[in-house]
Amino acid sequence: MTNLVIGPTFEEMLHPDHVEAATRRRALAMRKKDPLDPINLYNITWRDPGNKIMYEVIPPELTGVEAPIVVLYGRDFPTGSHKVGAAYSCLIEKELFGEVDPAVHTLVWPSTGNYGIGGAWVGCRMAFDSVVVLPELMSKERFEQIASYGARVIKTPGSESNVKEIYDKTWELRRDPKVRVLNQFEEMGNYRFHYYVTGNTIVDLAADLKKQRIGAGRIAAYCSAMGSAGTIAAGDRIKQVWPEARVVGLEPIQCPTLYNNGYGAHDIQGIGDKHATWIHHVTAMDAIACLDDIECKKGLQMLTEEAGWKVMARTLKIPSAKIKSLASIFGISGVCNVLGAIKTAKHYGLGADDVIVTICTDTIERYRSTMKDMTRTYGRMDEREAYARLVSIFHGQGTDWMKDGTPDMRRQWHNLKYYTWVEQQGKTVKELDAQLSREWWVRHQERVSEIDKRIKETRVS
Repeated sequence: MTNLVIGPTFEEMLHPDHVEAATRRRALAMRKKDPLDPINLYNITWRDPGNKIMYEVIPPELTGVEAPIVVLYGRDFPTGSHKVGAAYSCLIEKELFGEVDPAVHTLVWPSTGNYGIGGAWVGCRMAFDSVVVLPELMSKERFEQIASYGARVIKTPGSESNVKEIYDKTWELRRDPKVRVLNQFEEMGNYRFHYYVTGNTIVDLAADLKKQRIGAGRIAAYCSAMGSAGTIAAGDRIKQVWPEARVVGLEPIQCPTLYNNGYGAHDIQGIGDKHATWIHHVTAMDAIACLDDIECKKGLQMLTEEAGWKVMARTLKIPSAKIKSLASIFGISGVCNVLGAIKTAKHYGLGADDVIVTICTDTIERYRSTMKDMTRTYGRMDEREAYARLVSIFHGQGTDWMKDGTPDMRRQWHNLKYYTWVEQQGKTVKELDAQLSREWWVRHQERVSEIDKRIKETRVS
């Protein structure tokens, strides 16, 4: 096989200070100097150059709840989103087991946004011809960023929830023997990245927060909106450390698939893909909640535009440095995740010791055009409107559109996989039913050490 471009192990993505010193120095030097240099693979981590976890504690004046809500943010990953980690993990596993060769294969990355952007960056950095399959109605910034990384785009009909059309196109592309599809919705490398790297980062975060007298050194709840349902896999690791922790999945009200087998179009870009994904450990989820896409977009405007900043400064007395930081880490799905965390705090009656963790996947830079559309549709947001959004969207978030994960409900979530994965995507009923066993998931978790060992062996071969 052609010489491969090899990046970090799972352990090195979790703890980048474990990367060989010279490699780490080169990677950090190239973060801004040349973001397209493959050495930036070693910057796939939730930690900054000083090895500190990248997170923000959301001011309680904004959330309106006593429970601390803490977000990990993906802004400083290569590409500006943590999805690049999932893309890398899927590809490195395929390389290690001889399933892809950059001299032979074209990689296809099915996506509704951030994973496709991550695949474009990773695939081209690792010397592969890369194609991203993306719905045509996603934000124009997504298409521009993919092209800037050297990948091609195939547009499919529809928007965020039109994943079936993406699948249809990938089956068409598979007819070419030189095509390899890295489907984030079924590739367990996506699950492993978040189980091990994101999950253990959150475990470490709990201890860091306790030192600052935030929480009691444990995670009470983890909230994550599902696109591929990779990010929510961190909940599996969290529950191994704190079995009483709640894992809450989030969907759009406009497309409440797990909530009530619902369907529809929505605009929380990156989530709500109208099916239960193969890699989603649904039987480990404690609740499902739904959020309104318009509220998420209006909330993003409040966090990222001047009128909202003035309200947060004058009315909530939030320091300007905090306001500036919050404005730089949120995208639409990040607002969705925080609103879901507020719902979770109220639903479970969580208090000052009960830390809720969630994720800011990407930033406002992918949604400037979407915000302009919002202004055209709803008018300019002045301070009065910004205050109304604070009260209604953040402080007024209720416990409606929320269901607990009873045994019966969890079985329904699992059964929903049949229609996509057995009827359409070639899985067997035996493979599907195997996912009802906790041991099935544990076996996939345990493969992390095997993959890390192979990466190290490949480096010296």
